[in-house]
Formats: sequence, structure tokens, C-alpha cells
Amino acid sequence: MYVCICAAATTQQVHAAILSGARTVDSIGDRCGAGTGCGSCVERLQCLLAEAEPHTRADEELSRSA
Repeated sequence: MYVCICAAATTQQVHAAILSGARTVDSIGDRCGAGTGCGSCVERLQCLLAEAEPHTRADEELSRSA
């Protein structure tokens, strides 16, 4: 499913950007282009970041302790 029509960025691409370290809408844009056009997807990108935050924080803590 497309999250950003301007950049033709899919949910899968946004999730991949978050998994690769994107923690802001701007950093998602740097990785896959989402959020860099008209801005209508920014709210959805913020939701995807918020949904992923507990998981990414746990992964970061695990990698620090390893």
C-alpha cells in the first residue's frame, strides 16, 4: 500500500527505513523519499514512527547490551 503518492513510497519501504534507523519524518524522507513532496502523508508517517517506536527502542537497547 502506498503511504506517499508523491514519492511512490510503500508501507514496506517506510518500515524498512524505520528498521534501518530512521527516527524522524525527515530521516524517512532521506531513505525512501516519503514526506518530501506535498506533505499530505506526514501525519501517517508520524503514526508509523510512533507504532514502531517501542520495537525500535527495544532493538537499540539489545544491541547496546550485546
